[in-house]
Amino acid sequence: MNSTPEDTNVTVPVNQETLAIGISRNVIVVVLGITIKYINATMVHTFNSHHIFKMNPRFILFIHLVLNDIIQMTTSILLFVVSYVFQTIYVSVCVLLIVPAILSTLNTPLNLAFMAAECYIAVCIPLRYNYICTVRRTYIVIGVIWATSSLSVLPDIVILLATEPLQFLNSRLFCLRDSVFRNPYSLKKRDATHILFLVVVWITLFYVYFRILFAAKAVKADSKKARNTIVLHGFQVLLCMMVYVQPMLSQALTRLFPAGVASVNFALFIINQILPRVINPIVYGLRDKTFRQCFTRYLCTMNIYSKRTTNVVFINMQKQAAVSVV
Repeated sequence: MNSTPEDTNVTVPVNQETLAIGISRNVIVVVLGITIKYINATMVHTFNSHHIFKMNPRFILFIHLVLNDIIQMTTSILLFVVSYVFQTIYVSVCVLLIVPAILSTLNTPLNLAFMAAECYIAVCIPLRYNYICTVRRTYIVIGVIWATSSLSVLPDIVILLATEPLQFLNSRLFCLRDSVFRNPYSLKKRDATHILFLVVVWITLFYVYFRILFAAKAVKADSKKARNTIVLHGFQVLLCMMVYVQPMLSQALTRLFPAGVASVNFALFIINQILPRVINPIVYGLRDKTFRQCFTRYLCTMNIYSKRTTNVVFINMQKQAAVSVV
């Protein structure tokens, strides 16, 4: 593992591709990014417009995932476009772009793991749900997510400032994590961190999802609905966690298609950076009836709900079973 997801943005200079291909790829990425961020911004507006969402740990974790996606999309697309337009940038500027991109990318699987844990508590121990899953503890969990991700990046910054000369910070290069954090210790630490994240998150998800499935069958709940939800969750986590194996995958595909390095990196960028952010709103927002009722109204008309509509939403939310895994 010698690179991070954002590394695929700048592997091949623009002069190795035709101008038409370069422009088309940038247009595709920018259009997809604007579309996804518009949908995510509407979801954030929906969340902020109704107090009942702000008091629900499930929606708090979901909206944190959405905000994290906005940060990730903004920095990754900016890196992608910069790699084509300028090719090289100052190291100090590169660090400012790479750090939030790495943090937000690593935050996603951790956030998904905690959302799975919240579903587990709701299904398997519903009587203790209100005691365990409080608003205060949910925000503490969000702080833990950011602190954990920072452990993978902040030491690299310290090593960079301690070992590299000042001239290096003022030099220009392709904005790659390997090019900036090039100390051997940083590479080994990052690989170890990725392996640890991979093992811990997958063990958590496997345990939680199978317990949810068995609990749904035990109480004769809608097991088919639970299985479908689990499959969607698993697919989403698999996409998000490809960031941990992307360097090896990129190297393998590059060996198989040495003449198509740029195409391989562009495809990996779409799969690892764009596609998971398309699925997030579907899996964790639109499949929830309560949130979808509010979101679609704002997305289509951008009108403010009346008091009556808010009360209807609240009543519908109260009617949702505690064992819902959507």
